[in-house]
Amino acid sequence: MFNFQNLYLFFIASLLLNLTPGNDMIYVASRSVSQGIKAGIVSAAGIFIGCFVHILAAVFGLSIIISKSAYLFQLIKFVGAGYLIYLGVKALLSKPTVNTAEDKPAIANHWKLLKQGIFTNALNPKVAVFFLSFLPQFINPASSFFKFQLFTLGIWFDVQGTLILVIVACILGKTKNFFRQNPKVWLIQEKITGVVLIGLGIKIAIASKK
Repeated sequence: MFNFQNLYLFFIASLLLNLTPGNDMIYVASRSVSQGIKAGIVSAAGIFIGCFVHILAAVFGLSIIISKSAYLFQLIKFVGAGYLIYLGVKALLSKPTVNTAEDKPAIANHWKLLKQGIFTNALNPKVAVFFLSFLPQFINPASSFFKFQLFTLGIWFDVQGTLILVIVACILGKTKNFFRQNPKVWLIQEKITGVVLIGLGIKIAIASKK
C-alpha cells in the first residue's frame, strides 16, 4: 500500500516543515506567553482540529477547487486574515488583569481558545493548497487506496505538527507568571501579541497562492 522509501522521505520532510516557524507556531507561541501553558496547548488542539478541514478537503477534492478558483481562494483567505486581525485588535485594546478565575470560567476561556485555534487554521487557504501540493508526492495516485493514503499521511502530518506545537507551548508558557507579576511588562506583552496577530493576518491577506 505504502512505499517504504516514500514514507521515509515523507517523515523527514514533514518533520522539517513542522519545525519551521509558521503561522500556527507563532500563534501558539503568542497564546502561550500571554495566557500560559494550558492556553497554548488548547490553542494547539484547536489547530489540530482545524487541520482536519484541510485533510478532508484534500481527500474529497475540495482543495483542487480552492487552488483553481481565484475567487474562492481570495474569499477564504480574507476571511481567515480578517479573523486574525480581529483577535489582534482585541489584544491591543485589552487591559491587563490578574487571573483569579475559578475552574468553570477557565474552562469557558479554554473553549474560546479552542474555537479560535480551529478557525485560525481552518480559514487559512494556504494550508489547503499545501496539502494539495505536498501530500500527493508521497503516494501512488493509481492505487485504489489513493484516498486512504492521502488521509493517513495528512493525519500523521497533523499529529506531528501538534506535538511540536505542544512542546512550544510548554516551553514558552512558563514565562506567563513573570508577566502576570509585572503588570507593565504584561501590558507591553499584550500589545506585542496584538501586533503579532495583526501581522499574521496581513501576511495571509497579501500572500499569493504560490
